[in-house]
Amino acid sequence: MTEGSLARAESRARQARERGLQEGNAGRPAVGARYIRAGLRQLGWAERGQQPDTRQIHESHHALAARLLMILAVWESERGRTDYGLLLLDQAENLTAADDRGVLLVQRGLLFTRAGRAGDAVKTLDEAVAVLDGNAAETSNLAAALINRGFTHLAAAHIRRARADFVWCRRIAADEGYDMIAAKALHNLGYCDLLAGDIPAALQLFHAAAGAYRLTAPGFLPVLATDKARALLAVGLAGDAASELDGAMAAFRRQRLDYDLAEAELARSEAALAAGELAGARRWATAAERRFRRRGNDARADLAALTRLRALPVSSSGRPRAVAEARLLAEARLLAERLRGGGLASDADMAELLAARALLAAGRPDEARRRIAGVRRRGAAAPLDVSLLRRLAQAELAEREGRAGAALTELRAGLAMVQARRGRLGSIDLQTGAGALGSELAAAGLRLALVRRSASLVFAWLERSRAQAFRVRPVRPPADPQAAATLAELRQLSHLIREAELNGSRDPAAIARHAELQREIREHGWQASGLGEATAQASLGEVGAALEESGQALVGILARHGQMLAVVVRRGSARLIELGDFDAAAEAARRLNADLDTLAGRRLPARLETVIRASIRQQTQTLTTEILDPLRSSVGDGGIVIVPAGPLASIPWSVLPDLRGRPVTVCPSAFSWLTAWRRRVAAASGRSPGSPGPAGSSGSPGSPGSPLWPLLVAGPDLEHAAREVAEIAKSYPGCRPLVAQAATVSAALHALDGAPLAHLAAHGHHDQENFLFSRLDLADGPLMAYDIQQLVTAPRQVVLSSCDVGRTVVRPGEEILGFTAALLYVGTATVISSVTRVADDAAMGMMTAYHRLLAAGARPAQALAEAALTEEFSPFVCFGGG
Repeated sequence: MTEGSLARAESRARQARERGLQEGNAGRPAVGARYIRAGLRQLGWAERGQQPDTRQIHESHHALAARLLMILAVWESERGRTDYGLLLLDQAENLTAADDRGVLLVQRGLLFTRAGRAGDAVKTLDEAVAVLDGNAAETSNLAAALINRGFTHLAAAHIRRARADFVWCRRIAADEGYDMIAAKALHNLGYCDLLAGDIPAALQLFHAAAGAYRLTAPGFLPVLATDKARALLAVGLAGDAASELDGAMAAFRRQRLDYDLAEAELARSEAALAAGELAGARRWATAAERRFRRRGNDARADLAALTRLRALPVSSSGRPRAVAEARLLAEARLLAERLRGGGLASDADMAELLAARALLAAGRPDEARRRIAGVRRRGAAAPLDVSLLRRLAQAELAEREGRAGAALTELRAGLAMVQARRGRLGSIDLQTGAGALGSELAAAGLRLALVRRSASLVFAWLERSRAQAFRVRPVRPPADPQAAATLAELRQLSHLIREAELNGSRDPAAIARHAELQREIREHGWQASGLGEATAQASLGEVGAALEESGQALVGILARHGQMLAVVVRRGSARLIELGDFDAAAEAARRLNADLDTLAGRRLPARLETVIRASIRQQTQTLTTEILDPLRSSVGDGGIVIVPAGPLASIPWSVLPDLRGRPVTVCPSAFSWLTAWRRRVAAASGRSPGSPGPAGSSGSPGSPGSPLWPLLVAGPDLEHAAREVAEIAKSYPGCRPLVAQAATVSAALHALDGAPLAHLAAHGHHDQENFLFSRLDLADGPLMAYDIQQLVTAPRQVVLSSCDVGRTVVRPGEEILGFTAALLYVGTATVISSVTRVADDAAMGMMTAYHRLLAAGARPAQALAEAALTEEFSPFVCFGGG
């Protein structure tokens, strides 16, 4: 070749290199690889199958060709061809200039990591760092070496070493202006926090990295989404994790990122497993395993196989079915050996514990004991899922050996670990999601308690296994101007969308932006750290004494294998009573609410109305038969506190004939009732809960000398709302309601903060998918459950004369979410709300009667019970302390 042709070829190759780097770094390695190949062909490189040929490359082009081969090797590995990438690096080594040796080592170390050869990767990257450190011209490659070495340390769970590399890398990137490398360092520092169990910190860094990726390399956002999904799985939000992963996998398929797709499939299998979707978990795990095997990454393939084993079908006791035991045992043993040999000690422990549980299920406790003993106690260093499975396996072994007390001790210790993680979370969303992490231990403890037929033990396990988020001290997020601006935009959009709906139109762009803002606000809340403080669970003695003082009985309902049971606490003692069929009661509750929704505020044809009323009576009879009939002789004739299970949480209890006119209070746990009751009693006596002296002017609404007026608010588009609050105001002389344009969100929130009593008559909306955005419509937009969490001081009692806002989403662990729940979480003692739609005129009559009774000194539950007698089918329920 002539000098001129050599120069032209070099120029074209350099142009292809720049474009190939640009495309690959933007997350499009397949496109990047095409440009790099074109550049190499300009230099005389040939590719014959899996045998690249460098013999025709002119000596003057060796250094450039070597760099191109290194880039191509990385892009090929990202497409799943890691072995071919290593072959390309071997070819490049023969052409590499001495100054480029450090770069070659960085790329080889990266490919060793992707191939699962952690030892080779660390050794190679150590050499790369040593070669590059101190060379001012190689700072970008030093940063890359540190990123890759840190990632390798992460894969081996060496978090401190990884964090040190990422911090060093971030410092270099900041000094040199390498924005994309800085984003990767942030991303990986977040992963360090994830592995260390600090989920809010991880989500904060992931959020910051996402902003940087959008500006520098949007192609990396799906990779970040995969890691974010793992963080969400660590706090029990399997559905949110699955949504992140589904989007990520679609992007990886478009970009042909085979390795990243396999990682996302592995995480997707874990999300399906956490959601109880065993078939889906096995399907995703098998896909990931095959993809990793094709790449030659046996370590990651073994992790996928481990998840597949965890998703084998189980019996009703939670143990593997007999047909799967032998298969699980054999494969788990082999996996444990391979994982431990590969330096993945925690994952090997998980495999050992799976084998131990299979041995227990097969009646071989001696072998199981040896397996469990082989799992090292590593304290805080052990991943939470491994620690919880270890506790569960030890409990099952103790049970098999007839040591029920020891089994319960192990299960309690496991649930304490879950509570410790919950305490580090500042978001109610994450705190309630964490209930899923301990669901298997809680179920095992409750089963053991039921086997012993001890009412007091069953009560203790109900308290230990449900609504634990109420025990965590609430966190009020600090003021954040950006979050406030996002919330303001959301509120304005909500108002505009609502106005458009009322005018019969629809704005798809506004609706899409509204959903995006909801997601941003929710994810911002996830980043709040908890205080690490929790209140001790309520004892039977404490609850019994408070019930005796109040003249009430408590009924805690639980379901097992379709059969309902109840723990009844009355007169200082507990009884265990068998109820009826849970599925029949749950279906009756669902139909009852649907019938009440249909009936509320509508003019129906007489024949249809007759049918619906007959259905309501039929459903109430079913609920009476399945729940109340067995309880009649045990609950006395005073008030009742009901701790429901699952779908029974939304029953309008006053509709049931046996409970007409009888005070009924609903709470998610005995602890939450006791806490709310104490708040109510303390407020009525002018004392703070647990304090011996006065707490200032905090008398009950309407009580003599109380300086604080109730807050009365009338929302828009309700025919009777203004008249309703005007009538209620007569019970509180001097009270000035917020009506018409004065009923704004800011005015309502300002008055709601610390209010002794608040009554809000407004359209209500329960958001099943995004509980934070369950809302009340006010003059300038929605007052949301999210807003409630920003209050400095909780209102003592809130009456929601609105549709639906008494409904809840029930998560594993009987954790409840919704507008009413948001008030209870921040410390409101009593909430009166409707679990179905409610007719405006019916609400007005009932609520006026309710406030007259309340102002006369009646307790909220008693006042509601008497007021409900004015309506045949009242959907209002008293939640909290009653």
